[in-house]
Amino acid sequence: PITRTLLAQKVGEESYRRKKAEVKGKVGKKKMESPKKIAHEIGGVKRDALRFGLNGVKSDIVGSHPLESSYESGKRSHESMKRTIIGHTYGTALPLKMDMDRQILSRFQRPSGPIPSSMLGLEVYTGAIDDFGFEDYLNDPRDSETFKPVDLHHGMEVRLGMSKGPVSPSFM
Repeated sequence: PITRTLLAQKVGEESYRRKKAEVKGKVGKKKMESPKKIAHEIGGVKRDALRFGLNGVKSDIVGSHPLESSYESGKRSHESMKRTIIGHTYGTALPLKMDMDRQILSRFQRPSGPIPSSMLGLEVYTGAIDDFGFEDYLNDPRDSETFKPVDLHHGMEVRLGMSKGPVSPSFM
């Protein structure tokens, strides 16, 4: 007598063999095709050397500093733990409401120009206003004499998706 588990195993093996044959057929077809053009993406994964500078091999291999990655992963785990505790304590609707509030507050930005957007509402909501980081006591690079002011119109075009490229041109 054939049991359900044996039947499921046989059906699973047959579907596995079929999928394996399909994958082999697709791989063989892809090997035969050759690309007719070179893909060029300005806003995608590939970098535009004229707009963003040359891409170094070291930056691809070496990631961030180990302490920085550890700090970021700890921060993410702390946030997820906090969301879980709030969800268990006050119900599952509150973390969703908090996420919506965070998204709304992160959208409010000043247009690019001489005064940067401080995102004060988001900092107050997340509690980041109480943190005293290095950016609070080191010099602001925007106060430097060599800082080039951002073209307001180009910055808004980039933000609205009407133009591609960096908000602030690196050369001109």
